[in-house]
Amino acid sequence: MIIDTLDNLKNYESLNPLFKDVVEFLKANDLNTLGEGKTMIKGADLFVNIQVAKGKTKEEAKLETHKKMIDIQIPLSTSETFGYTPLCGLPDAEYNAEKDITKYEGLADTYVTLKPGEFAIFFPQDGHAPCVSEEATIRKAIFKVLA
Repeated sequence: MIIDTLDNLKNYESLNPLFKDVVEFLKANDLNTLGEGKTMIKGADLFVNIQVAKGKTKEEAKLETHKKMIDIQIPLSTSETFGYTPLCGLPDAEYNAEKDITKYEGLADTYVTLKPGEFAIFFPQDGHAPCVSEEATIRKAIFKVLA
């Protein structure tokens, strides 16, 4: 897991060849003006999903992991808290290959709150529980990047 400000995202381009495309997309597009739903950037290998999600309590938010994709999550409208537990600390659970997701029961080990202008990168080894917020809804961007 990486947490930083969007101004520093370019510093992580060497971690994945598609991260440079994310940085270029952010330079050319205002995430706040994109409509809800998927915007394809490089086919199924890289896209951004703008969503309005329901704010959840820590107890409601489910930990999840992805095997094929890396998430770059960016809160847009309000602060968002993410739970974090490394994959090695999670129990065995059923993987949904079609949706590239495994969901887990229980609370995360750690929680971190991001403000608009900040991002979190969750790699396949990072269990994360998104959408923890006291706000009723959270507008956010999720870049899905082929791992």
